[in-house]
Amino acid sequence: MARVVITPASLDYDPTEVAIPWAVLRRAGHEVVIATASGVRPEPDLLMLRGEGLDPWSCVPGLSKLAVVGRILGADANARRAHAELEADRAFLHPIRFADLDPSSIDALVLPGGHRARGIRPYLEDPMLHAFVAAMFDAQKPVGAICHGVVVAARATSPRTGRSVLHGLRTTSLTWAQERLATRIACVTRFWDPTYYRTYVEEPGEPAGHRSVQAEVTRALADPADYRDVPRDDPHYARKTSGRVRDTADDDTPAFVVRDGAYVSARWPGDAHTFARTLDLLLSRGVRDVRSGSEAEPTAPMNAR
Repeated sequence: MARVVITPASLDYDPTEVAIPWAVLRRAGHEVVIATASGVRPEPDLLMLRGEGLDPWSCVPGLSKLAVVGRILGADANARRAHAELEADRAFLHPIRFADLDPSSIDALVLPGGHRARGIRPYLEDPMLHAFVAAMFDAQKPVGAICHGVVVAARATSPRTGRSVLHGLRTTSLTWAQERLATRIACVTRFWDPTYYRTYVEEPGEPAGHRSVQAEVTRALADPADYRDVPRDDPHYARKTSGRVRDTADDDTPAFVVRDGAYVSARWPGDAHTFARTLDLLLSRGVRDVRSGSEAEPTAPMNAR
């Protein structure tokens, strides 16, 4: 059994990206601990958890609970059930602090995401978390990052090399196509808060997408080609890129997960089950025993169960 730490933002973390990995890894027999910046119980992005507030009629009395867009973009039933279980877990109720994390006592790390700027910016910019991430990479321990969590890894600098810990690795993250589509939808369905899905917004004179997750992560890599997205010839390309289908415990065809050695990355909540199973595979079999291909297609962890 491995000891895994999940590090949600103190405020506005994505509920799926925390609860699904927590549930999958717990069921696999691993000990899962939670860590936050201050050691205080974290609070999720309630819009994502409940799916309410993402439709244009959300502010109309009596209609706030009628979720249409919210049921597509927010947490699905699997994630809501897992999150309800998570909220009763002692490790979640009493997190440890980022400053108290010791790489020698942790076997693996999960970096979840979230996008709402008020809560996610402090998380992405936390120097204590960056230092711990760098220590985990330098110790060659399994690290998983999903969605905006990949930005945390991109910003973590290895004291050994002076570069991002992702320099020389292949990765995915929330793509600019996904971020741009969600923002366009928000301009209509959440018109009073059109940048809800953008953690950072471009400054005057900057090209569109310059401050997107994909752009920042790509700038940290040794080669822009190391950034990976779903290839056009993937037999499940439509399911992986539509934004309307999420993976489940029994169906990984909508997911896209990239593995490079002990590092695992994924794009968005719709990849969360496959992302967590890939980490479990690394922990259960060991990095060297997992097949050597750097890009772990979603079928690998399903077939390995």
